[in-house]
Amino acid sequence: PIRNREAIRAAENKGVLVTIATGRRFRDARPVGVELGLNAPLITHNGALLKYADSLETVHADLIDTETCLEIIRVGKAYGGDAFISADPRSAGKLLYDRVSEQNEPLRRYLSWAVTLHGDEAHDAVTHVPKLENEVAKHEIIHVSFSGSCAAMFDMEQYLADELGDSVTILSTIYPTRDFTLIDILPPNASKGSGLAKLAEISHIDRKDVMAIGDNFNDIEMLEFAGLSVVMGNADPRLIEREEFYTTVSNDECGVAAAIGEFILNSGENLRGQ
Repeated sequence: PIRNREAIRAAENKGVLVTIATGRRFRDARPVGVELGLNAPLITHNGALLKYADSLETVHADLIDTETCLEIIRVGKAYGGDAFISADPRSAGKLLYDRVSEQNEPLRRYLSWAVTLHGDEAHDAVTHVPKLENEVAKHEIIHVSFSGSCAAMFDMEQYLADELGDSVTILSTIYPTRDFTLIDILPPNASKGSGLAKLAEISHIDRKDVMAIGDNFNDIEMLEFAGLSVVMGNADPRLIEREEFYTTVSNDECGVAAAIGEFILNSGENLRGQ
């Protein structure tokens, strides 16, 4: 929405660093970063990769080692999941997959969307391979994902956690109204919070001077790191109920602009919350 863009630009004009922290892979988030002209590196892959949208300069990258990646794929496939891996973070990035189960409509929709998004670069961005296990050693791997219905992914997340332990970070993004859950498996200790902490350190910004805005459970570490945390009005009630978080209006009501206006531009926007 235009209001959000205008608020972001006004904050940047005041000298504020503004970025997007997302569970999406860099290549999928990059078009938004380029369009907004953000003045800070994007925090992508749930904090595992910090990279500038325009120049492709890599600021920081956490990687999953080859043996761990093979174990993730083995465990996930043993449960019946369809794995897709994000590789080559020093470049624009590549998504590799080898199968899509007939019942995995969410993954089919994502792959179709990604091909449309990347246009002429679609083949480089999303690549079908005969067998993922044969590709792992050829690439730097930053992120492995599984997706599907909420019930199936809830059970699968428990299985992955039991099998993989603390060798990885497992995060879920849940959309109950769409019956869709995305499970992201990342290097140990990776989160949007760790990515935000790295950006603050690199930029010599104290955490008390950081504001974070989020709407899902993979935002929790980021919200807890920031000195000022704002939850979107459309977020899960369990996040809205957290007393230490402010609540803005929903995505459809330009909640980002309202939060920036209240806390950065001091425009007198009226937020819900304390």
